Amino acid sequence: MAVKKAALACSVCGSRNYSITANKNRTQRLELNKFCKHCGKKTLHKETR
Repeated sequence: MAVKKAALACSVCGSRNYSITANKNRTQRLELNKFCKHCGKKTLHKETR
């Protein structure tokens, strides 16, 4: 089974700060509060494909 890579993008500035390995069987996109180095604060990061 292949592992798929995805990126987490900041919902405020749109920069892709984090990369994750995602299971192919997952249907919903991941949303986490992470620190954005460009905004300088914790913001919501959404999974991009």
